[in-house]
Amino acid sequence: MNVKNICSHDLVFIDKDRNICDGLRLMRKKKISRLLVINNNKNKLVGIVTEKGIAIKLGSLKYENLAPSHFHISTVMTKDILSVEEDTNITDVAKTLVDNHIGGVPVYSSGELFGIVTKSDLIDTCKGRAYERIPVEEIMTKDIISLSVDDRLVHARRLILDFNIGRVLIKDEDELVGVLTSKDIANAFISLKKKKKKKVPETHQKARIKNLLVKDAMTSNLEKINSSTSIAEVADKMLDMGFNGLPVVNDENEVIGLVTKTDLLSLIIDLEK
Repeated sequence: MNVKNICSHDLVFIDKDRNICDGLRLMRKKKISRLLVINNNKNKLVGIVTEKGIAIKLGSLKYENLAPSHFHISTVMTKDILSVEEDTNITDVAKTLVDNHIGGVPVYSSGELFGIVTKSDLIDTCKGRAYERIPVEEIMTKDIISLSVDDRLVHARRLILDFNIGRVLIKDEDELVGVLTSKDIANAFISLKKKKKKKVPETHQKARIKNLLVKDAMTSNLEKINSSTSIAEVADKMLDMGFNGLPVVNDENEVIGLVTKTDLLSLIIDLEK
């Protein structure tokens, strides 16, 4: 199957000179995690901005004193845009996403922007019969990266950057209590920057950022799946609930792994070979 059969034509653009608050609001409204960036003067695609990209830049020392209203999309966007042609096989597209640690690429047809394909578009193929026979425990990641509720948010940001991941499981002692995503980090940093601009002296701003804790930003309503759940069911749940990753538990409700959309893409690549 070629990518033209599964890609989305509902393209969402944002101008490079808009600020990141506008970008996150647009992502939230459209329920997406990336935007195509254009230069309105030339109507040309100049980059892609993601929730993860915003979170990484917001927590960096270089930009810690910059107000969100002055933080332009052009500052956080990726300028080196990978793309695929409409007749590219979906297995090759999946490999491009996995190998480059990205969540989506533009699709072109005869030199013109045709659509965009994301991990979600690809894992929809996991609903087929072949995937109903494979339990999630066969593809899940067993080396779980987790943090404590009392760890600092800047440490979580660093972990996401170093390991090139999109989420970290959060524990309170030995109990799993939540998950922290790039979106959570971005929203927490923006919220604090807005508050500190109004109430906190410039000399205290850095300390406020550094002392922000994981528990202040994490998502607590955590969805789990059993290790015997089929890949088809996992894909369906991810798409239905908008999750990019799910903790995997055994019959005793102990967390034994994590399954992500990247794990599903890797399976697609292996099966299609």
